[in-house]
Amino acid sequence: MTLSRRARLALRLAMALGLAIIYVPLLVVLVNSFNTSKTFAWPPQGLTLHWWSVTVGNAGARAALRTSVLVGLGATAVALVLGTMAAFAVARYRFFGRDTISFLVILPIALPGIVTGIALNSAFNARHVPFGYLTVIVGHATFCIVVVYNNVLARLRRTGSSLEEASADLGATTFQTFRLVTFPQLRSALLAGGLLAFALSFDEIVVTTFTTSPGLQTLPLWIFNNLFRPNQAPVINVVAAMLIVLSIVPIWVAQRLSGDETGGRL
Repeated sequence: MTLSRRARLALRLAMALGLAIIYVPLLVVLVNSFNTSKTFAWPPQGLTLHWWSVTVGNAGARAALRTSVLVGLGATAVALVLGTMAAFAVARYRFFGRDTISFLVILPIALPGIVTGIALNSAFNARHVPFGYLTVIVGHATFCIVVVYNNVLARLRRTGSSLEEASADLGATTFQTFRLVTFPQLRSALLAGGLLAFALSFDEIVVTTFTTSPGLQTLPLWIFNNLFRPNQAPVINVVAAMLIVLSIVPIWVAQRLSGDETGGRL
């Protein structure tokens, strides 16, 4: 079905409006990070790199960034292991409750973050688990597993099992087949899933609020806690601008790796 000229124009305008709503505020944040004013004045009174140098020397921001990176790496590692194992179980084996397990793996990313956070907080308190890095990593892993699971499951279904069966027929052991046949086919899907999982963990704030200890802050939590302090406004702008730039890179790379047109290759 071909669209009329008016319909195409309306779709383009709707797309442009949607993109503007999403990206214009982000552009304002980026520009404000170079603003000489401390008060979000618009248009900028002038441009400066002063606030960037101040932010680099901010001990609280550096500590929060370190925490976010460590938590993101931990949650990504857990998600890669558990998400890949779950994907193999669902894609390669038939057993009772397989569809239910697949649904339960995907469910956490659909639940509101506050529900997941409260549930985890209650579970940790019931078992007297001390809050800290471990509880935050577990909390983030609950939804990071989903993106790894989806990427690996899609790749396994696309590639099938014929090459693995041929490798077994030629005398290769299970581990040899995985190392030489299966893993090379999954490599880009694992990398894409890992990058997306890290990006999700790095930006998360709701689940973190319910699973962290009082003295442990990730970068999003640090931004939120300092957002309404007047003297911190320029620093918050710079940190937010950094987050925008840092978030673009893993998501773009993951999209390139898992794109259908490229077959998962760069």
